[in-house]
Amino acid sequence: MNYVYFDNNATTPVRPEVFEAMRPFLSPDGIYGNPSSLHSAGQKAHTALETAREQVAALLGAADPSEIVFTSCGTEADNMALIGAAFEHRAKGRHLITSAVEHHAVLHTLDYLAREHNFEVTELPVDGEGRIRPSDLAAALRPDTILVSLMTANNEIGTVQPIAELGAICREKKVLFHTDAVQAAGKMPLDLKNWPVEMAAISGHKIYGPKGIGALYLRRGVRLQALLHGGSHEKNRRAGTENVPGAVGLGVACDLARREMDAEVPRVRALRDRFERGVLSNVPGVSVNGGGALRLGNTSNLTFDCVEGESLVLALDQAGFALKRPDLPGVEISTGSACASGLLEPSHVLKAIGVSRERIHGSVRFSLGHFNTEADVDFALRVLPVAVDRLRQMSPLWEERGRRAANQ
Repeated sequence: MNYVYFDNNATTPVRPEVFEAMRPFLSPDGIYGNPSSLHSAGQKAHTALETAREQVAALLGAADPSEIVFTSCGTEADNMALIGAAFEHRAKGRHLITSAVEHHAVLHTLDYLAREHNFEVTELPVDGEGRIRPSDLAAALRPDTILVSLMTANNEIGTVQPIAELGAICREKKVLFHTDAVQAAGKMPLDLKNWPVEMAAISGHKIYGPKGIGALYLRRGVRLQALLHGGSHEKNRRAGTENVPGAVGLGVACDLARREMDAEVPRVRALRDRFERGVLSNVPGVSVNGGGALRLGNTSNLTFDCVEGESLVLALDQAGFALKRPDLPGVEISTGSACASGLLEPSHVLKAIGVSRERIHGSVRFSLGHFNTEADVDFALRVLPVAVDRLRQMSPLWEERGRRAANQ
């Protein structure tokens, strides 16, 4: 059974162009050399690795491909930046700043630094749309602040932060600035050459590349203490033989995203907006989380009153059966960050923007992508009202709400 896939912020399918580019590097009669080897097989791999580095740098707007360090994923890139910078510069201070809506790859890393290595972490609040106030950052900076980490765009509600303005505040105080750009890469223009950003993380599987590959942008001259020790790979910044097939896939995915951005970003935004308008028009008791802020054009986080989010996800996943039409596909969506799925704690992002615990449990994230079409949106708008209505019919809270409305 085919599915309409609306969970692209969790992961994306590999594009055919990416798969074909990787194929020669996974074949026994292809390009399999170690990129550190001097023989021709190794140099072919080295050339491919450097081409991928150039492609990643181009998407990020980096000044030089040498500023790109390949990692195993976005989480490693965040860890490398935060732990590496904290350890390298701890003689200058032990105060770190982040926000309440960061990905757990950042929050848990900073918690580790505080818990195990006596760093002090300040979490900046956000407004009701998930925006960080630059004035709050300026007020939180101290003489012993050595590092600030604030994401470019939020993975759950899509809110885009004023990174250039936030980075300028740090640059003025000579404080290192890191941004988790995992969700932003490929969905909005990035200009790391001109933005006051020292470090930025991205991940291949968020932009139609393979899993198991990511990259850290590390501005030239910024020093980190290495996390991995061994050979001199990645200019002594990350030991370990590079994942050449993964890097090639990431490079091609970045190149496709860069070349198609002017057309693809507005196309997906139009689909998202059409979906949101349809839901708000046809389903009562729905609100958009972060809807008043500048958002990624593919992300829609909706709260459905008197509906349990996990139940709605399952109902839509089984939508063909729920509608008595086994030939119809379901719709795959998410209740939030894939890395937090299975946790009983409510979304820390929705909590930070002031959504009540009860309403958080009725919130669902829809994230559209490259392979989605108008037909997908139309199908979702047929399935969703039916699924929500069916769940509400079983909800005593919805029944009580109806009685109160009738008595007014």
